Amino acid sequence: MAISDIFKRKKVQKRRVRPIVPRSYVAAGVNRLFADFGVSDSSADGELRTALPIMRARSRELSRNNSYVKRYLGLLTKNIIGKKGITYQSKALNSDGTMDTGGNELIESAFRAWGRLGNCTTDGKMTFCDVQKMAVECEARDGEVFILKHFGSQFKDGVALQFIDADRVDHDVNRRLENGNEIRMGVELDEFKRPVRYHVLQDHPGDAGFQAKAGQKKYIKVPAERMMHIFKAERPGQTRGVPRTAPTMSAIKQLDGFKEAAIVAARVGASKMGFFTSNSGDDFNADEYDGETPVMNAESGTFTQLPAGMDFKSFDPGYPTGEFDPFHKAVLKSIASGLEIGYTSLANDAEATSYSSIRQVALDDRDFYSDQQEFFIEHLVRPVFECWLEYHLSFGNSPIPLSRFDKFASAAEFRGRSWNWVDPLKEMNAAVTGLHSGIQSLQHVAAQYGMDAEELLSQIKKDKELMTQFGVEYALEPYNVPKAPEVVPDEEDAEEDSADTSDEELNRALITALRVVD
Repeated sequence: MAISDIFKRKKVQKRRVRPIVPRSYVAAGVNRLFADFGVSDSSADGELRTALPIMRARSRELSRNNSYVKRYLGLLTKNIIGKKGITYQSKALNSDGTMDTGGNELIESAFRAWGRLGNCTTDGKMTFCDVQKMAVECEARDGEVFILKHFGSQFKDGVALQFIDADRVDHDVNRRLENGNEIRMGVELDEFKRPVRYHVLQDHPGDAGFQAKAGQKKYIKVPAERMMHIFKAERPGQTRGVPRTAPTMSAIKQLDGFKEAAIVAARVGASKMGFFTSNSGDDFNADEYDGETPVMNAESGTFTQLPAGMDFKSFDPGYPTGEFDPFHKAVLKSIASGLEIGYTSLANDAEATSYSSIRQVALDDRDFYSDQQEFFIEHLVRPVFECWLEYHLSFGNSPIPLSRFDKFASAAEFRGRSWNWVDPLKEMNAAVTGLHSGIQSLQHVAAQYGMDAEELLSQIKKDKELMTQFGVEYALEPYNVPKAPEVVPDEEDAEEDSADTSDEELNRALITALRVVD
């Protein structure tokens, strides 16, 4: 290397700087943006053990005093159950494949009779439709519903239902038993987490006369086969239910406080007009005094001169402003989303909505209600029916033997309420088009109206028979184009037709004869 090379600038190689790539999800980052993001790694029961009683109590408080929660519960019962409840129809068949009409009618009428007031509950205060509505409301408000099945000759068909308040299934009972079972929040589970029995307090802990001390609580151990525990599990291994209002409680409470503050501010602004001030401190000859504060009465169309040195300062809080309504709607939309129904339904607000938007909201709501109908059919109505059917046939109240239980239990069909469309004429035309094109059946169309094809045809037949009985002509003929009425000629017309025909025949004969002569 030459001496001059020492003074040459060496070429510095640039190092490539690798970009910093997050090694995990952004949502799992630990920084100032997530500093107040509280998380928990507890199990479902671990979170519910301490939180459930508080959430249930707050949910009940909102159902009593919050208009939106009250409407939400009303929407659930009205749309899931309806005025007639979830109805039952038997579709049992004979061995030759024909419909067992007689047996179906016997079971249907007997189940309707059991579901009337005074029969299906132990206290005799509810119909089976009432039972369904209370179950829906309890499940939404409390997160779960407990129904105890009672058996005995004192009840119609040997069975009756009793609602058990969720507070009576003591959530403080938590321990592992010697037989390997485990009690979680009052529910005893086996090794597969299947309920074995429920530890139910003999009295409600909130009763006015309940004076039991710690360690003196009296329990009733109810076998799981006698208790119906209905709730929607949100996580695997969940033993108790969560109120549906839980995700929205904070927003509902804050919205209530905001509305109250706005109303108070508006009332103050409407009540207080202003203040009288004086630099000299001279007394003001007021009309009256509110304590030590002078008050001047104001009347429309009058003018009053203030004393010398006295000034008037008007009071204008400027609230509520135009921001109240948009903010209120924004919060309420968030609440409606948490409750899984549309804002227009929850708020009862159809302002500035179009036909298409109402239609979309109605479709979403009906999908939600239909899903809930199926949930309560499988968790409440069908189990109750099968329990009733077994005891009804066992007690000898029916000519149908118990050996036919499977036949009628497997053929049971349950239907919830249906909804009329926003535009009934368009819906009806669409149904007719679907029938003509073959993409819909009569059963499918009838189900949209909460009926069955067999029930629909039977009703049409009864209508025609009733009209015949009273001598009324049935002017409508469904599923076919009515034939044109036959015109029966009277005797004079018949004679004229006969004469005309004879002349025509005579003319033909003459023409033929002339042709022969030619």
